[in-house]
Amino acid sequence: MAIKVEHLNHIYGEGTAFEQYALKDVNVTIEDGQFVGLIGHTGSGKSTLIQHLNGLLRGSSGNIYYNGENIYSEGYDMKGLRSKVGLVFQYPEHQLFEVDVFSDVCFGPKNLGLSKDEIEERARGALELVGLDESFYRQSPFELSGGQKRRVAIAGVLAMRPQVLILDEPTAGLDPKGRDEILDEISALHQEKKMTIILVSHSMEDMARYADRLLVMNHGEKVFDDSPKQVFKHYKELEKMGLAAPQITYVVHELREHGVEIADDLTTVAEARDAILKALRK
Repeated sequence: MAIKVEHLNHIYGEGTAFEQYALKDVNVTIEDGQFVGLIGHTGSGKSTLIQHLNGLLRGSSGNIYYNGENIYSEGYDMKGLRSKVGLVFQYPEHQLFEVDVFSDVCFGPKNLGLSKDEIEERARGALELVGLDESFYRQSPFELSGGQKRRVAIAGVLAMRPQVLILDEPTAGLDPKGRDEILDEISALHQEKKMTIILVSHSMEDMARYADRLLVMNHGEKVFDDSPKQVFKHYKELEKMGLAAPQITYVVHELREHGVEIADDLTTVAEARDAILKALRK
C-alpha cells in the first residue's frame, strides 16, 4: 500500500475561541497505482488533506503511513517523503522561481545530490513527458501561458521521480483544449508509469472520465469513497453539499423517468450515446 490515513484530525485555532475542524476523523487507504479523484466544495478540507499526505501540514491527531512507515515517527525522513509524494499546487507561480524553465525543473533533482548529468537527464525526461521541447528550456517560466506554467510545475515534480503525484486543480483557468491536454498527459503517466495519481478537481466530467475512485469531502469529513459511477448515483446528496454530478447523469435520469430503458450509472457522453442507441434499436 502507498498511503494510509488513520483517524486524522486537523484543527485550526486549537484551544482558542476560533477553533475549527478542517479535517475530522479522516480514514483512507490509497493503494499503489490508483487514480483517485478528490472532490468537495470550497472549505471542505480537500486541499488541507492533500497537504498532509507529504508532510507539509501535520495533523492535530491521528497518523499517516507511507509504505508502512508512520511519517510522524521521530526521525522520519520528510525530505525523502516529499521526493516520493510530489504535490503540484493549484497556482503554478507558487512553485516557479528560477530564471528559466530548464533550471526550474533541475532544482528538485539538484537537492537530491545527484550528478550534473543525472540532474539534466531527469529534467529533459520530465519536460518531454509534459510536452515541452527544447525551445522552452531557456524561456522564463513567468512569461509562459497558464497551461505551459502548469506543465513546468508538473515537470519539476516529475523530475524527482515520485511514486505518488498529487495535483490540486491542475486545469483551473485553462481553456477546454489546454485542460484536455494536461489531463491526458496525467492519465498517460498513470497508465504507462503505473504512478499513483491523486487529482483534486471541481469538474465532475473530468472525474468521471479519468478517475478509478472518488473521495468526497464535506465539512472536513469523508462522506463517499467509491467508484465514480457509484458516487454519482448519489447526485441529489451531492447537490445538498454544493456539488453536482456530470451533466450526462441528469440527462440519463430524465430519460429513465420518460421510460427509456438505460442503466442508471452512466457518467460519460460516450457511455450514454451507446446506451441510448442500443435502447432505440430495440
